[in-house]
Amino acid sequence: MNRENLLFAIIGILFGFIVGFIFASTMSQKTAQNAPQTMAGSQTLPADHPATGAPNAPTDPQAVRAQVTESIEQARKDPKNFDAQLKAAELYYQIQRYDQAIEFLLKANALQPTDYRTVVILGMVNLDAGHFETAEKWYRAAMKIKQDDVMVLSGLAAATLQKGDAKAAEDAIAQLEKVEPNSQDLPQFKEKLATLKSGK
Repeated sequence: MNRENLLFAIIGILFGFIVGFIFASTMSQKTAQNAPQTMAGSQTLPADHPATGAPNAPTDPQAVRAQVTESIEQARKDPKNFDAQLKAAELYYQIQRYDQAIEFLLKANALQPTDYRTVVILGMVNLDAGHFETAEKWYRAAMKIKQDDVMVLSGLAAATLQKGDAKAAEDAIAQLEKVEPNSQDLPQFKEKLATLKSGK
């Protein structure tokens, strides 16, 4: 089975999650319990991420394959089409092929460097991919545009905790607490920070 057929096979199984691109609305909203939850497994993800869902997703796997092929081909054929790059990134993100999603997101960012949403999504996807230093870079870039976005602050705290940077994590947590003192992520972030500081 070649690479594209494998992609289509996976998408055929996961077709219910593909459609409707606004990345912020495709991120899983997780309830904070023992620790901030993850989408990729080992990486923490802020509980503030909006809910996943594609209520209008096509139910025919053949239609999904056709849509995926068309979207990815459109993005490759028209590299200056900002929306096409985002759509292709979404499709790869939904099947957790994060590096391919990042490839298209970077193209979108090159086309519209000041697009806040794309900068934030680059932080989220890199966090999910386990690229914590890169995720931190994008979250900090987002903060230069908007300093009080709770989701960005939560993502920044998660990224710095995951990379083991206690000082940066402490600063991010303090800023999150200042902006949103009732954030459901705070208790778990503080607990993880205490563990990090203790060296356990």
